[in-house]
Amino acid sequence: MSSFDTKISFELPKGYLDPNGQTHKNGTMRLANAVDEIIPMSDPRVKINPAYLSILLLSRVITDLGTLKEVTPNVIEKLYTADVAYLQDLYQKINAIEPPSVDVTCPQCTHKFMVQTSFLQ
Repeated sequence: MSSFDTKISFELPKGYLDPNGQTHKNGTMRLANAVDEIIPMSDPRVKINPAYLSILLLSRVITDLGTLKEVTPNVIEKLYTADVAYLQDLYQKINAIEPPSVDVTCPQCTHKFMVQTSFLQ
C-alpha cells in the first residue's frame, strides 16, 4: 500500500456464505476516519459487549464484499472467525501510524542508514 492509497483490496480466507448459498470472498476496505471509531462507541451493543466494537468498525470500513449491496454488522457477525481475524489484522495494518524515518550516518564508520523515530514516547 502506498502512502496515498485509501482503499485496499482483500480476499477472505473462507468467505461469507449468503442466504442463497453464494460465497463472497473478494472485497475492499477503506482507511478509517475519526468518526468511524467515535460513533460505534455510543452504540448500546458496544456498551454491553466491548468486543462488538470490532464488528461495527469493520462494517463501516468494508466498502464492498463480493456482490453484496451493503456490508452490515449482521454480515460481519456471520463471517467465519478466520475471516474476522483476517479483517481485524488488515484494519490494524492499513490504519497503523507509521513512525517517521530519519536518514542518519554513523559517526565512527560513516555508514548511512534509516532509523524510525517516535515523537509520541
